[in-house]
Amino acid sequence: MANTFTKIHIHAVFTVQNRECIIGNQWKDELYKYISGTIQNHNHKLLIINGMPDHIHILFGMRPAQSLSDLLQDIKGNSSKWINERKFVRGKFSWQEGYGAFSYSKSQLHQVIQYIESQQEHHKKKTFLEEY
Repeated sequence: MANTFTKIHIHAVFTVQNRECIIGNQWKDELYKYISGTIQNHNHKLLIINGMPDHIHILFGMRPAQSLSDLLQDIKGNSSKWINERKFVRGKFSWQEGYGAFSYSKSQLHQVIQYIESQQEHHKKKTFLEEY
């Protein structure tokens, strides 16, 4: 698409089937690299990826040549297959159907990046002793 200029920033979130906490610390970085490759292979620009054992957050610059639903279907389908082929989990791994997706302006990106970077802190559960 010659002479087309866009700045579309998407924050996508999706979860493991049944919100199971099965994305392991031992292989999550490999998973993030695999997903990053999928995004780049579709000519989108990854800004950050992070998550928790039961879900993933991805912020990327999206090119308008592909629909968001097609991209996320590829990411989820290909990464599920990749996880299963490597037998990272017992049984069959799958992502929950659907996703959340939000668009942000360039001026909001810093805040979104900080939020995604701090997922472990954001989801940290307080113990009884920490509350008092």
